[in-house]
Amino acid sequence: MPTTQLACLGLSHHTAPVALRERLSCALTSGPAGVMDDRFPGLEELVVLSTCNRIEIYAAVAEGLDAETLLVDFLLTNHPVDISAFRPYLYFIAGDEVIRHLMAVAAGLDSRVLGEPQILGQVTEAYMQAVEARAAGPLLDLLFRSAIRAGKRARRETAISSNPASISSVAIALAQEIAGDLRRRRILVVGAGTMAELALDALRKRGLTRVAIANRSRRHAELLIAGLDGPVIGLDELPVALSQADVVISAATAPAPLITAPMVEAARSGDGRLVLVDIAVPRNVEPAVRDLPGVHLFNVDDLREGLDTALEARRHAVPQVEAIIEEELELLDLELRRLTVRPLIADLRKRAEAIRRQELNRALRFLGDDLDPETVKHVEYLSRSLVNKLLHEPTLRLREKATNGEAALYETTVRDLFALDSTEG
Repeated sequence: MPTTQLACLGLSHHTAPVALRERLSCALTSGPAGVMDDRFPGLEELVVLSTCNRIEIYAAVAEGLDAETLLVDFLLTNHPVDISAFRPYLYFIAGDEVIRHLMAVAAGLDSRVLGEPQILGQVTEAYMQAVEARAAGPLLDLLFRSAIRAGKRARRETAISSNPASISSVAIALAQEIAGDLRRRRILVVGAGTMAELALDALRKRGLTRVAIANRSRRHAELLIAGLDGPVIGLDELPVALSQADVVISAATAPAPLITAPMVEAARSGDGRLVLVDIAVPRNVEPAVRDLPGVHLFNVDDLREGLDTALEARRHAVPQVEAIIEEELELLDLELRRLTVRPLIADLRKRAEAIRRQELNRALRFLGDDLDPETVKHVEYLSRSLVNKLLHEPTLRLREKATNGEAALYETTVRDLFALDSTEG
């Protein structure tokens, strides 16, 4: 196996506006399929990570080639885009920096929202797509499995993702604190804009489907109702909807409050508790609603305090996550060193297998044609067992020497002793 170099070409929320990220993301829908293209013989392995906040191409490139130019050419050939529009926003990293960067990405340290939990799943999905396309080879396989392990450890062993860190997730967590298990509550979302859509996504991720949507345009709201059990209603039906809801998340764009104290008072009967979370600016809910019995009202300022607390807890977890990454980097370094002797071990076993088969065929010819199949099977097993046992200890020693930095010396010696061609296998 020729010596390879790790490389990454990409852009992210750190470098490019969302409009550009969207354009490139759409261009990258075909994933890593083009890696086996004969037009890119030096591009040996590839994984494409494409999310709303980043598009990154991770690659193993043959040593001595200009990896950055090769990846840009790959991007242009397989996913035609106007490179002049993207070139100022692209970044290129190589070598050990790629390893550290991917681990930070998988652990949530490089996300727009610190500790974002979704990115680990996106990294895993990108890796699995590359495996399915046979685009990820031994180097990227090790890199991505190590990064995914680091991401899982970060979430399991630290608080980097344990607290809600978006307005929508804080809103839902607060509502659950007051109303109890939201799976047993009727939820009403007011509005169908970006904030409302984020709230609906957060509800879906928690498996909450008893959700109604109230909006001026029913048609637009119906586009967001997929996977939910509740109805779509007009804003003129708010009084009735309020009488049937346990939790209201309001995120409509309106110049004046849509939900007033008299409206809520008229809609509520008995001792039922109502939680209103107003994430709209300007506010959708009249402040006087807070004074009604059994009604709990929270606005953006209340949520911001919870969000700041959550993010502060995540920031405190960063040193722990960085320590986990350092541990995983050490483990990966050992694995990468062992990887350097893998072609040698493969060549050694290939030579041993050729000799085994040659001598086995000679022995079978000597024993004659009247051997029963069971005896042939036992002789075959004996020959394989002898080879495996003879090579077992040398294989372990070669891997051990690789971790000690002696791989090159032992490779030269073993290839000379066994007359192995350096390009064999």
